[in-house]
Amino acid sequence: MINLRDAGATWWENASKLKRRSLVVSLVVFIYALPFLNNPLINTPGSMFESVLFYPIGMFVLLSLGLNIVVGKSGLLDLGFVAFFAIGAYTMGVLGTRTNLNFWEILPIAMGLAMLSGVLLGAPALRLRGDYLAIVTLGFGEIVRIVAVNEEFIGGARGIAGIPTPPDLFGMKFEILNPKPYYWLLVTMTLLVYWAVRRMAVRRPGRAWDAIRQDDDVAQLMGVPTFKYKVWAFVLGAAVGGAGGCLYASQILSIVPDQFSLNVSILVLACVVFGGIGNPFGVMVGAAILAYLPERIRFLTQPRQLVFGIVLVLIMNLRPDGLLPRKKREKFESEMK
Repeated sequence: MINLRDAGATWWENASKLKRRSLVVSLVVFIYALPFLNNPLINTPGSMFESVLFYPIGMFVLLSLGLNIVVGKSGLLDLGFVAFFAIGAYTMGVLGTRTNLNFWEILPIAMGLAMLSGVLLGAPALRLRGDYLAIVTLGFGEIVRIVAVNEEFIGGARGIAGIPTPPDLFGMKFEILNPKPYYWLLVTMTLLVYWAVRRMAVRRPGRAWDAIRQDDDVAQLMGVPTFKYKVWAFVLGAAVGGAGGCLYASQILSIVPDQFSLNVSILVLACVVFGGIGNPFGVMVGAAILAYLPERIRFLTQPRQLVFGIVLVLIMNLRPDGLLPRKKREKFESEMK
């Protein structure tokens, strides 16, 4: 099978700076213009294409980038990532309905609370490894959901309704019947996260995460403060999840605990694995495909879940490292064979 990742990487390395910038600008313009490209080839039967671009496609891309910091960069298996998403959404719901704060004022609060929860989870849990860490994070995700169900202060099982939309921005009006402004805001947030992750990857945090992922004990022996960087991975991933939850709640205007089940964490993790663990661009591509496919084949009703599962099994057998795996990882594995 042709390795598209290697072919693309070779072209990128040999291309001039002008060609690289032109390609990046063209790709960004295309992504922003997607809501206007509704046609039979990419249309989603049974769902408004603009709404699908925001959720699940755009939101899963953002959440996958956040989880990739934890799973892909530092090699920690987190099955409770939906908890940070829920914390961000409930922060927007509670403060938006009970205070005079608007979306832009609540957003940093939602991210801060999600980061705090990342510290509270990571401090005791990150002393564990492998399956034990996965079980603890899974339990944390379920604890947050169960608390939301039973705590009447935040709506209980009824959830929270009447969440306000963000105020107008640059002439754009955020309305529930017009998902385009939400999509453009989500794309902007995603690009900022992608840029930040790429910048950190070539600096000390990125090198420390690489060392931890390869061998935790060796990294600690070589003087890397592994616990500190593990906590930072959890905190940064939680911030992304909290930001996504805040924007999500402001778009759908009402939330209930069942929207933040374990299935969301599993699907986001599947996006990371499917796209290529550790490669931010691959994770974005994988998330976009996995989120789009069920909506595209919605006309199949019940069989669409079977088709979705078959596609996953086939792709993961053909590309066990994901669609666009990390170049360094694949190179290392080829040298070991």
